[in-house]
Amino acid sequence: MAASMVKTCRYVSRHGSCVLLKQAHPRLTLRTKFHCTSIAHNGLLLSLNKRGILKDAFPESAAQDQLPQLLQSGSQTVYCGFDPTADSLHVGNLLAIIGLLHFRSAGHHVAAVLGGATAQIGDPSGKTSERERLSADATEENSRSIRESIQRIFTNHELNFHDSSRKLGTVTVLNNLSWYKDWGVVAFLSDAGRHFRMGTMLSRHSVQSRLKSADGMSLTEFTYQVFQAYDFYHLNQVYGCKIQLGGTDQLGNLMSGHEFIHKVSGEEVYGLTIPLVTSSVGDKLGKTAGNAVWLNRDKTSPFELYQFFLRQPDASVERYLKLFTFLPLAEVERVMEQQREEPGKRLAHKRLAAEVTKLVHGKEGLESAKRCTNVLYQSSVQALEEMSDEELQELFREAPFHELLLEPGTTVIDACRNVSAIPEGPKGYRMVSEGAVWINHSRADKPEQVLIPKLHILSNGLTLLRVGKKNFYIIKWLGL
Repeated sequence: MAASMVKTCRYVSRHGSCVLLKQAHPRLTLRTKFHCTSIAHNGLLLSLNKRGILKDAFPESAAQDQLPQLLQSGSQTVYCGFDPTADSLHVGNLLAIIGLLHFRSAGHHVAAVLGGATAQIGDPSGKTSERERLSADATEENSRSIRESIQRIFTNHELNFHDSSRKLGTVTVLNNLSWYKDWGVVAFLSDAGRHFRMGTMLSRHSVQSRLKSADGMSLTEFTYQVFQAYDFYHLNQVYGCKIQLGGTDQLGNLMSGHEFIHKVSGEEVYGLTIPLVTSSVGDKLGKTAGNAVWLNRDKTSPFELYQFFLRQPDASVERYLKLFTFLPLAEVERVMEQQREEPGKRLAHKRLAAEVTKLVHGKEGLESAKRCTNVLYQSSVQALEEMSDEELQELFREAPFHELLLEPGTTVIDACRNVSAIPEGPKGYRMVSEGAVWINHSRADKPEQVLIPKLHILSNGLTLLRVGKKNFYIIKWLGL
């Protein structure tokens, strides 16, 4: 895959949400926005800025002149990095991927770099304490899982959202371990370390905040910005990358990359920052914030992802439609107008949830989310009958799953007792007869009732048993 990027790389970022910079000044202020006076008027950069996907650009001249010219001169390569500190990316990373998708749709090539090496060091940015050390084996497994996730999302975008009349750029996934694994620490410090100044490194906000903390900062974390800077330099030298994309929390690390490249090669490089996605109360949506919504199905199901966006507050839905979907802005406005006319129908929320779920999990994932929604909130027996074992277990994650042999004459109370849903003896019998047990959304208050196919046992061989309001049990019948 790397070979396909040679002579095409022009746009770069590092670590799930990163950024790059230009300009030789170490104290560069990044506040440049894209304005209508720019050469990018009505172009890709201005479009992304209107959607809220781009926050700042640097250096100052690049936003209005050099960077738009570079992008218009031919296909460039946009790069973004992701440290595999977990086995899945989360919603906080999704906007960076969407940024890459927009560039790819415009004909530019995109690259995602997995931090197989840097994940073992740990990025201190935005952290109050040092990350737990990851083993090489864990990092390798996390990298494999995230690679699959990124490739899945790009495939879903191409199948479900891309205009086939427009030529797509290429997609490449790299791992920075490949250029560090055979390099000794002495040689690395001799070659790269001499270009970094302690005063500048100590001045970074991420360093300062940690040095003032009770735990301080380890040498390992302190050197992280050196490795991230070298990543960008490596891509610039090997693939010609000149542009970096990423979140605002990576600013210090990205400044280090810009300064390193400028000192060593004098290359002109550019950066674009994307906003950090926050919850309704302003918390960062990331796994360390304690409220992560993951992009892998085994950690957050399509139903849970769908519900997450469906439940967003009214004040956030228009912004999220612009950020997380590929709807034209005119279509977003039309959807919001429908929402204002009939707010009770929550049409904008449903459109947002559907678009994001289809991007992350494909059409099948969206249909699964809708089936689960109908089962849980519409009490739809038809939707329940269409569900797979996997969907039921995703929907009722805490519910015990039992496989039972269906014997002739099995009754309602037999089923309940076989899965330990009710107590033994008269108390359990009373619970059934008094209406505490529901089977497939229907009350089952006759303990001696023999289970009836299509009523108690659905055509997919499943039974959803509920005792009380929240105690669910899933039964898969064998021998049908």
